[in-house]
Amino acid sequence: MLRIGVRDVTRSWFAASPFPVLALTVLAPFASAAGGVAQVPGDGPTETDRLNAWFAQKWEEQLAFSPIQQTILGMPSGEIDDMSLAAGRRQLEWRRNSVAEMRASFDYDLLSDEGKTSWDVFVYQWEKAEAADAYPLHAYVFDQMSATPHTFLPQVLIAFHRVDGPEDMENYVNRIGESARAIRQLIERSRMAADKGIRPPAFAFDYVIDEATKVIHGVPFDDGPDDNEVWADANAKIEALLEDGRIDEERAQAFAEEVRAALTGPWHEAYRELIAWQEEDRVHASEEARGAWALPDGEAYYDERLANWTTTKLTAEEIHRIGLAEVARLRAEMEAIKDQVGFEGSLVEFFAELRDDKDNRTYYYPDTDEGRQAYLDDATAAIEGIEAALPDYFGILPRAGLVVKRVESFREQPGAAQHYAPSTPDGSRPGVYYAHLSDMTSMPKSDLEAIAYHEGLPGHHMQLAIAQELEDIPTFRTQAFFGAYVEGWGLYAEWLAKEMPGTFRDPYSDFGRLSSEIWRAVRLVVDTGIHGKGWSEEEAVRYATENSSVTEGRARSEVRRYIVWPGQATSYKVGMLKMQELRRKAEDALGDDFDIRGFHDTILGGGALPLSILEKRVDRWIARERGAVS
Repeated sequence: MLRIGVRDVTRSWFAASPFPVLALTVLAPFASAAGGVAQVPGDGPTETDRLNAWFAQKWEEQLAFSPIQQTILGMPSGEIDDMSLAAGRRQLEWRRNSVAEMRASFDYDLLSDEGKTSWDVFVYQWEKAEAADAYPLHAYVFDQMSATPHTFLPQVLIAFHRVDGPEDMENYVNRIGESARAIRQLIERSRMAADKGIRPPAFAFDYVIDEATKVIHGVPFDDGPDDNEVWADANAKIEALLEDGRIDEERAQAFAEEVRAALTGPWHEAYRELIAWQEEDRVHASEEARGAWALPDGEAYYDERLANWTTTKLTAEEIHRIGLAEVARLRAEMEAIKDQVGFEGSLVEFFAELRDDKDNRTYYYPDTDEGRQAYLDDATAAIEGIEAALPDYFGILPRAGLVVKRVESFREQPGAAQHYAPSTPDGSRPGVYYAHLSDMTSMPKSDLEAIAYHEGLPGHHMQLAIAQELEDIPTFRTQAFFGAYVEGWGLYAEWLAKEMPGTFRDPYSDFGRLSSEIWRAVRLVVDTGIHGKGWSEEEAVRYATENSSVTEGRARSEVRRYIVWPGQATSYKVGMLKMQELRRKAEDALGDDFDIRGFHDTILGGGALPLSILEKRVDRWIARERGAVS
C-alpha cells in the first residue's frame, strides 16, 4: 500500500480527502522538469512546447498551495498547509479556472500524442475533483489509518523535514506551532461533519485517542522514562548541526528550549483538544460499524468513490462479481499447492494450519526484537535479490535507493498493512518500505516475499521513483496519483516477480503470493459487501478468514480499514487485471516481436495514469511496434 503516509505514499489522502493537496503529497512522487517537448521541423515552438511551458507555470501555482508537498520534494519550508474547507474550495476553483484557460489557449488537435495525454490527465483530475466536491465532508477527518493528520504531522517532522542548517531548524520549530493550527482546523472540519451525521464508527475514535495520546507521551510532556519521538528527533538534528559546526553550544541549547516550548505549548494543547473532541463525539458514534450506505447520500458517495479509486465506470455489483470469480480461480491454484506440500485436509484447514501454528515458529517469526530484525533483514534480502534481474524486464530503472524500516511506535498498529513512502526526486532521501512489526503473529513468513516485491521492487518503489525521475513529461503528471494504476502496479509486480529468477522457490512462499492476490480479490467482495450490500464487520471478517490464511486479527484490522476508506481496497485488483489484459493484448498483437522491457517502459514511462488513458498509451505503443517490424 502506498502511504506516507502516504499512501497506501503510503498513505493515505486522495481525492475527496479532507486535505486536497495533501492527498497528493502523501502518496505521490514528483519530478523536477516540465519536459514532454515534441520537437518537429518548423519555426518556433510547437503547440506541445507551448502547452508544456504553461503546465510548468501551473505546477508552480499548484505547488504553492502545499508547503508539506514542497517538503516531500526536498524543498525547505517552515509552514504547514491550510487545512480548512475554504482552502480546499480555493484549490478546486484554481483547477476549474486552469482547465478553462487551457481550453481557451491551446488547440488539442495540434498536440503530439504525449501532449494529448497530458491534456487528458489534467482534465481528468479536474473532473474527479469536481465529482468529489459533491461530498466535501464525507471522508473521515480522523480515523485509524496511518495517513490521517494526527500521526502524519509528526511523521513530516521526523521523516521528511531535512535539517541541513540553522534556518532549517528554525523552520522545524515553526512547523510545530503550524501543526497545532492545522490540527485545530481539522477538528473544526470534523465538527462540521458530525453536525451532518457523518462520523466514523466507534472503533476509529478509540484508535485516534490512543494514537494522539502516544504523540504527546514521554519527555518533555511527562517524566518519561522514554523521550517522545519528535523530541528525540529534534535533539538528534540539533546535535548533528552542532557536530558539523553549523551552530555552537549556545545556539544548540536555545534550539532545544524552543522545541521544548513549542511541543509543550501549542502542540500539546492542540492534541489535548483533539483527544477531548474525540472523547466528546465518541458517545454519538455507532458501536456497530456500518458502511457508506449509512451516510447521508451514502449510495451516491460510494459510487463516486469507486469511480475515483478504480478510474473506471464499474458498478459495485460488477466489482462484487469480479471479486467472487477471482476468489474462486485463486482458490483452485491454492488447492494445487496444498496438495503439492502433502497436506491432506481441506483448503480451509490448510488456512488454519498456516494461521494458527505460532508456537513452533514454522510459519512465523518470533514475537521478539530478534524476530523483528530477522523480518527486516529477510525483506531487505528479497529486494536485493530481485534487483539484479530488473534489467531483463525493464529499460528504465530507478536511480533512488530503497530501505526497509519498522513503522514508528506512535503510529504502529498490530496487523496493519505495510506501506511505502517515496524518495525525493534527486534521490537524496531513499524510498522507504515500512513494516508494522508490533505483532509478529500477524506477519507470516510465507507473505514476506510478495509484500517486499509489492512495496519495494519491482513494485511501488520502482513505479514511484521512476515517475518522479522522468524528465520528458510535465511535472504535474509525475506527481499524479491514481489508485487503480499505482496499487494495480504493486499487485501486478507481485505477479511479475513470479516470472523472475530466484523468487518464490519455496512452495509456501508461492502460496503466500497467491494469498496476497486472493486477499485483493477478497477485498473486491468485502468492500462492495460493506458499502454496497450492508455487510456487518463480522460478516466481512468471516468471509476474509474463510477465503485466506490471514489471521483473524489482521483480517479485522483490514476490514476496519475498508470501513473507513470506501472504495480504496478495490483499486488493487481492478488495476492489476487491466494491466494483465493490456499485456495479453500486446502479446497477441506483436507475437514474437513482443518486448517485455518495452511494454513495462510504456506502462511506467508516462507516470501514473487513469486506466482508460493508460490503455490509449499502450495501444499507441503497439501500433508503433507493428510499424517498426512491418
